[in-house]
Amino acid sequence: MGLLLLCNGSFMLLAAFVSGIYDDGVTLDITLAAIVTMLFGIMAMFGTRGHKKEVKRKEGYIVVTFGWIIMSISGTLPYLFSGAIPTVTDAFFETISGYTTTGASILDNIEILPKGILFWRSLTHWIGGMGIIVLAIAILPLLGIGGMQLFAAEAPGPAGDKLHPRITDTAKRLWLIYFGYTVAETILLKLAGMSLFDAMNHSLATLSTGGFSTKNASLAYWNDQPLIQYITIVFMFLAGSNFVLSYFAFTGKVQRILKDEEFKYYASFIVLFTITAALVVYFKANVPVSDFHPMIFGEGESAFRHGLFQVVAIVTTTGFVTADFTSWTPFLTILFFGLMFLGGSAGSTAGGIKVMRHLLIIKNGILEFKRTLHTNAIIPVRYNNKTVTEHIVYNIIAFFVLYMLFFIIGSLVLGFLGLDFVSAIGGSASSLGNVGPAFGSLNPMSNYNSLPNAGKWWCGFLMLLGRLELFTVLIILTPYFWKKT
Repeated sequence: MGLLLLCNGSFMLLAAFVSGIYDDGVTLDITLAAIVTMLFGIMAMFGTRGHKKEVKRKEGYIVVTFGWIIMSISGTLPYLFSGAIPTVTDAFFETISGYTTTGASILDNIEILPKGILFWRSLTHWIGGMGIIVLAIAILPLLGIGGMQLFAAEAPGPAGDKLHPRITDTAKRLWLIYFGYTVAETILLKLAGMSLFDAMNHSLATLSTGGFSTKNASLAYWNDQPLIQYITIVFMFLAGSNFVLSYFAFTGKVQRILKDEEFKYYASFIVLFTITAALVVYFKANVPVSDFHPMIFGEGESAFRHGLFQVVAIVTTTGFVTADFTSWTPFLTILFFGLMFLGGSAGSTAGGIKVMRHLLIIKNGILEFKRTLHTNAIIPVRYNNKTVTEHIVYNIIAFFVLYMLFFIIGSLVLGFLGLDFVSAIGGSASSLGNVGPAFGSLNPMSNYNSLPNAGKWWCGFLMLLGRLELFTVLIILTPYFWKKT
């Protein structure tokens, strides 16, 4: 955890450097935040230097969960020291929304913030996107600590692909791809017409599937520049797919991608839902397509672009918006609400339940019909032509049940705190799925500032729960976890 604080402080120094370049008046504040964070990190490392450097599964869960909480607490310091967000509750909400790549904000006017603070805000997305712990396990071997237990806790889903037998090498390769994509998108957005500062911030938010923008209107600010939105769509799609597949693409193993079941369904779902959304927007939307600034390709292209953008943004849980999609039609509102539960691919930076889990649940459900007719037959679930063990199937079913249970509990709590029905279920689904924009009073053109303080802390808990895929957080809340074995 001390090492994580040192990393966090280093990123704050980077934000202070950007602040100094733009001379926005908060350079010293961010630098002070970095110094305080790094001092606590040094004290933590110095105070534990004599302890045995062994991380077992239990310790892995503790380090991941409390590591994220400590990173989020320290991440509030630039906001508090600069006065950009003066209250602890609001600063913590904005920070944990950043690290969990949710993208929900309490800020009413983003554009008046100093550039150094805006850059720090985007950096919290980028740090959290690939996982703070995955970054750390590339460094932990320097301290003589193995990282496999941490990786298992950070990515507890069904995908077990590793690019290299050594987990640290896996982490380095993933981060290299992640960094490369970020640089590539920054360059393309700059060439397409964004300022360099806006291009950097939106690239950090896109590859992490976060959704923080430097503009109050999000990507709707560039509705008259379709190329910017198409570039963003491409990188949202890449960020929502398994990063292992990107590695295969760069090493020439394209057949591995084409044969991957999850990728095929992930892409097919996006195509299907895009066609549906585009047709409804074109023929039925309550808001005229002309309001979307259709360019030389006409209203047909505009309807397609906005439908595609919102489908990809919600499926990948990025949370960027080009319009208030909740005002289009009731049908699309319900469709987008359902997409919040879909999620991207396992092994991506996206949130949600994930396409792979949906596939395995559906396959197992269909096979139950066969098992009912053939009671003595052994009919296993198969994925990518490999048998899926019963343990994984049970794990996924348990995950799905817990996910829906916490969605219901989350909605009830928000309702109890005074939110209307639509806002309560939207805020719960969006926070748990790390999506960002929701419905009702939390719609894409609004923010979460209207939540009572208790609601902000509750949504922050749901964000952490969703980002660490339930089990990592919930397991440390059970009494038997703390019993000595």
